Amino acid sequence: MNNTELITALNAVTVTTSSDKFYVGNAKRISLLFRRANHSAGSSAFAVKASLDAIGTTTPIMTAFNLLIDNVTNANTLTLTRVNGKTLSADGDAFLFVDQMAKVNWLEITVTETTDGTHSAWILIEE
Repeated sequence: MNNTELITALNAVTVTTSSDKFYVGNAKRISLLFRRANHSAGSSAFAVKASLDAIGTTTPIMTAFNLLIDNVTNANTLTLTRVNGKTLSADGDAFLFVDQMAKVNWLEITVTETTDGTHSAWILIEE
């Protein structure tokens, strides 16, 4: 049986915020869930950074990460849609998945708020 761990990166924040940096180096698979709630106007723009720095690194150097697979509908003839993040303009959730070709050790999630709302993000790792 595989072990899974759910990390709360952002917990209903109400302003533009960056999460802590989370070590995910042992993960076989990584899924991300972004949530916008209490929407009346504006949006929540989530972006992800990653690092290859080792587990004991005090301050990992983070870089914009463009190897997230978006959970969008497309035809069977289309390739996977890779993105750096997701913008939500209404209450709801979005799933993104780290491309399994990309091995990363650290993840950081930033949400940029426009107008209002609460913004949450989770990282699910399978070891």
